[in-house]
Amino acid sequence: MARQLDEQIAGRFPVGQRLRVLDVGMGQGTQALRLARAGHQVTGLEQDATMVAAARESLCAEPEGIRERMRIIEGDGRDTGVHFLPGSFDVVLCHGVLMYVEEPDPLLAGLARMLAPGGLLSLLVRNADALAMRPGLSGDWAGALEAFDTVSYTNRLGLDVRADRLETLTATLAGIAAPLHAWFGVRVFTDTAADGAEIPDDVETLLAAEERAGRTDPYRRVAALLHLCGVRG
Repeated sequence: MARQLDEQIAGRFPVGQRLRVLDVGMGQGTQALRLARAGHQVTGLEQDATMVAAARESLCAEPEGIRERMRIIEGDGRDTGVHFLPGSFDVVLCHGVLMYVEEPDPLLAGLARMLAPGGLLSLLVRNADALAMRPGLSGDWAGALEAFDTVSYTNRLGLDVRADRLETLTATLAGIAAPLHAWFGVRVFTDTAADGAEIPDDVETLLAAEERAGRTDPYRRVAALLHLCGVRG
């Protein structure tokens, strides 16, 4: 997914431009730090105090130049209007957040307002059209049958969360003036891998297969996750 994001950024902005990036729900700051290391000015927004502490610890270990390019704010992604002025960012990331939000439309509208004209909104969501894949491939036939008629599921943390449909998010992005520009599947072949599984020796080949499938129909439509990129008009 990082490669897909980099590709979308490279296609939208001049080479070498230092972008203003907002990472909403940044977690431990892995993506935010990666972009700060690449030279961008990054703001990470996270409401979980434990995650914020972990991100700050990671940031403290970075060289001074990178520390100066990244700031961390403890807060809720639904309150971006409290923290920032409209149009303050060139790129807004919202990865792995919507599944925890019961009504995502207001959040997405607020994020779109944070974008400057031509700005990129990057979403990573659970694919509601493929919820039956994981239980089905795991031999849980009853779970697969239940998953066909719902957008709710229990994640690997044991939390009851929700998934999103490509068609619905496409309409939402159009309605908030950040229409869908590109989309990809993520974890097409590897969603059933156990947490903590050893990295295989042929990991580069695996990643190449995932990358190809994530761009190719019909494979990307059954991916566990969807990566959507909208562009602010």
